[in-house]
Amino acid sequence: QVQLVESGGGLVQPGGSLRLSCAASGFTSNDYAIGWFRQAPGKAREAVSCISSSSVGINWYVGSVRGRFSVSRDNSKNPLYLQMNSLKPEDTGIYYCARVISGRACEQSHWSSPVQYGSWGQGTLVTVSS
Repeated sequence: QVQLVESGGGLVQPGGSLRLSCAASGFTSNDYAIGWFRQAPGKAREAVSCISSSSVGINWYVGSVRGRFSVSRDNSKNPLYLQMNSLKPEDTGIYYCARVISGRACEQSHWSSPVQYGSWGQGTLVTVSS
């Protein structure tokens, strides 16, 4: 059974950092592209980033986080990570990792579309506030 579990969320002051983890089970995580999404209160779910299989090596970021957030894999230990630096109040939300339905690559044309992802974690809450 495919399962994704996020962790690492919490309360952080503006300008601070957090590292989120996504633990995958029931499949080989490096065989699939994995996306990160977030949902702020009262807003639609937004794509944040996508990390391809290490053999592809292409990652994407939404413009609002580019240069501040970084995705990575630790293939020897399974988890995927979303390193978030210089956090802003508008980064507040529930963060989800999700597995694409199929494919190793994050495709430029549709990596940000939730319909490309077939399995989702339960989310972890990030609150950026002073």
